[in-house]
Amino acid sequence: MSTLRVGLRCDAGPRRGVGHLVRCLALAEEFLARGAHVAVFGTVERLGWATAELAARGIPLHPGPDTPDGLVEAARRHELDVMVLDSYELDPAGAGALRDAGVFTLAVIDGDSRGQVADLYLDQNFGAQQPELPGRLLAGSGYALLRDSVTTARPPVPPSPTAVSRPRVLAFFGGTDAVGAAPVLTRVLVATGHPMDLTVIVGRPEIEAEVEDVTPGRGQIVRPVAPTTSLPTLITEADLVVSAAGTSTWELCCLGAPAALVCVVDNQRESYHRVVRHGLAAGLGELPELTAAGVPGRAARAAAARTLHGLLSSAQRRATLAGQAWSTVDGQGRARVVDAVCDAVCPPAAATS
Repeated sequence: MSTLRVGLRCDAGPRRGVGHLVRCLALAEEFLARGAHVAVFGTVERLGWATAELAARGIPLHPGPDTPDGLVEAARRHELDVMVLDSYELDPAGAGALRDAGVFTLAVIDGDSRGQVADLYLDQNFGAQQPELPGRLLAGSGYALLRDSVTTARPPVPPSPTAVSRPRVLAFFGGTDAVGAAPVLTRVLVATGHPMDLTVIVGRPEIEAEVEDVTPGRGQIVRPVAPTTSLPTLITEADLVVSAAGTSTWELCCLGAPAALVCVVDNQRESYHRVVRHGLAAGLGELPELTAAGVPGRAARAAAARTLHGLLSSAQRRATLAGQAWSTVDGQGRARVVDAVCDAVCPPAAATS
């Protein structure tokens, strides 16, 4: 059988963030492990570590066509069998154009299909459902797309309660922190007054400068660090993780991390509320609430600080969250997605006598 040829269309950068690229990278690793040829089509702006991740896996990065005709032309030029579309910005007609051209199309969505007409849809958000789609939908966190670096770091059992006087806290908000959440949550963490050793991932120099301006309290250490490929290790070493409610939520669940989440953009809201409601993470509210002026902003920040203080001071609360999260995402989601693609695209093996 000829080698399956797969394209992944996504973009990443300071404004867009890296969530689309990270989950496409997880799919790429699974396809590569099965012998497929994989290429990424898109723009990766000012993210040296991300282009290095692609290069380390031998995945070529081609310019990303933005129009339906451009997608079809790229698919034909590279003789693609499958195209994965993971974008909120592309013309929704691209999926249908690829299908009409004979290219199997997988649309990765987050609640809104944007009218794309694809062969297969993936919504990896917890509790996702969208019954009225033209193609098959793979829905829920059982299909969460996680990279090798995450699945290999998954502990065999969820963490047990461990009381510590100065918890290690990790805060990160996407690969670039496009919305500037890190300084806000650093101040809220410091406002808890609880001792902690806080590591903050800072995606941009201006974010780092703001975090460095925060004055820690007694028994508190605040340490800004640049984005790192060692993030899964930092997550597993932390007693508490504070993060945005984006694609990294499923990494935190898979790793059994006790987490507190903040909803930083509108398209995270529905998933954020589901995750918090089912006890996979604690909720800190929405970023616009936490940054609001006057009494509403002070009240939102005080409520978030109380939630964080409760977690910092209770090993049992942290362990309860970690156990629920760990049992919800098993790290096999990308294999299930690629199985579905191969079931549709790969011809059955010839019967043997």
